[in-house]
Amino acid sequence: MKIEVLVIGCAKCKRLERNIQQALQELGMEEEIERIEDIEEIKRRGTMRVPILYINGEMKAVGMVPSVEDIKAMLTSASG
Repeated sequence: MKIEVLVIGCAKCKRLERNIQQALQELGMEEEIERIEDIEEIKRRGTMRVPILYINGEMKAVGMVPSVEDIKAMLTSASG
């Protein structure tokens, strides 16, 4: 499974990363999170509303921080 977060270091970005880590831990998963901070790469993805969460190449959240439970559901359905 490929998990990517597009972030710029804002409070929402940090909260998203924490929620993903917690969701992974609660699910017993050891997936790596690829952190993308390059503004040009973020622009290439089509939006500047960060944070952005991609799971397996699919944009799952933009400009918001899903709850740990929501992220767990996303991860479970993506691994499925």
